[in-house]
Amino acid sequence: MYDVLIAGAGISGLALARALYRLGINALVLEQLTNDGDAGLAINLPGNAIAALAQLGRGDAIGSYGRPVERREYRSARDRLLFAVDEKQFWGDAITPRCVRRGDLTALLASEFPTERVRRGVKIVAVEGEMGDIAVRTKDGAEFRGKVLVGADGVHSTVRGLRFESGSPASARLASASWRFMAPNPDVDAWTVWADAHATALLIPVGPDEVYGWAAATGKQHPRTDLSDLRHLLDSFPDAVRTSVDWALSEEGRMHYSPLEEVRLPKWSRNGSILIGDAAHATAPVWAQGAALGMEDAIVLAGLLASRPDWSDVGEHFERLRRDRVEHVQTMTDRMAKAARLPVALRQVLMPFLGPRSYRATFEPLKKPVADMLTV
Repeated sequence: MYDVLIAGAGISGLALARALYRLGINALVLEQLTNDGDAGLAINLPGNAIAALAQLGRGDAIGSYGRPVERREYRSARDRLLFAVDEKQFWGDAITPRCVRRGDLTALLASEFPTERVRRGVKIVAVEGEMGDIAVRTKDGAEFRGKVLVGADGVHSTVRGLRFESGSPASARLASASWRFMAPNPDVDAWTVWADAHATALLIPVGPDEVYGWAAATGKQHPRTDLSDLRHLLDSFPDAVRTSVDWALSEEGRMHYSPLEEVRLPKWSRNGSILIGDAAHATAPVWAQGAALGMEDAIVLAGLLASRPDWSDVGEHFERLRRDRVEHVQTMTDRMAKAARLPVALRQVLMPFLGPRSYRATFEPLKKPVADMLTV
């Protein structure tokens, strides 16, 4: 029997596996996919994500990948600067945000964790038992037993569906459809977002020659296959945006549909099963907190498991420690999504004043080291 069974080998699951391994707790990771389909895409890591990586022993190593995000710019679709944020100054040199390839991040988290403890191509179909003795059965008839089961298996969590009574993902308010892509860098040197009434586009340098892009339709509902309409929505956007999107659309497989879904649950633990990361609290990527919150969850949960001989109430304690921080991010996400729905003219008048204030109000509380929660 394993101490901990982890469903999902994404960022949250691998972060937890690493944290547990460093604390001497015996864990097994079960992953439905045979490979990470998003590994070639990138991810923006805000300062609290970099801080979490440092607590996981990967703070120095992450500096070898991607590119630091030292400045944010919010612009109109006509390329007028509405406001900017000096992220390096806000977060400091030690935890300056960074944009990296997802595959590089997951490889860093998986390093040092025994490869045989990550089983891929394993589909969970049933879960039985309670805290102390949980049996997980798979599609191929195998059975794995552990004292606790952690669902780190994303927005469409199998563990959540099998063990919890509610919690289907809902469409985010921010956009009706979105797409992600990589493209040659069109001379963008900062995290830059452009928006009008119908669309939003974001480009983040991953290196001198490459950007990570995200484009969203913020008006009517758009089918995922209607990429020609996406190009039309961005007709009035700057050349940097249109060039990048055109490049991604020029060859099949470069543009990745990315539905925006959120998960909000009254409870994250039940009968020895605990949800972390997007399985528990997926949010729209307004503040890029998906990976950050997932790694923080992993650090807190691993610390609790290591410090408590009796795990019977560890799920409830985990929720008490994490709920306020997660709900803060959800609240600030809702506020920004609401602002994005304002008439363009009004939004462009308000953003130079409200934008910097919202940034500080969102991220200032997240500067508090997550390890401090374990001393409360």
